[in-house]
Amino acid sequence: MSSIEAPLNTPVWVDESRCKACDRCVAVCPAGVLSMRQEIHSTLGAMATVVHPEACIGCNDCELSCPDFAIFVADKKEYKFSKLTPEAKERQEKIIKNSYKLLDEDKKV
Repeated sequence: MSSIEAPLNTPVWVDESRCKACDRCVAVCPAGVLSMRQEIHSTLGAMATVVHPEACIGCNDCELSCPDFAIFVADKKEYKFSKLTPEAKERQEKIIKNSYKLLDEDKKV
């Protein structure tokens, strides 16, 4: 089995060609790292996206929950992950209340 090479200085990333927008990865992320952005060309009109990579704690919950093998977390030997902060927990609660959609403060202008 070959291993996927992580993009440089990236804790978590999405293979958009595999993502079908089930939002399971967003639902299980305890740090509010992921969100669903609108994407008209995807299966369900959305796409998992990494919005706060600096908050990733490397728990692998997102990768393990993805039924389509579309999300990957860097190896702990190759990346120094963050600790779970109160701000990250609060952001995750907001994302859940927002039906996993991208928060207004995370939308790029």
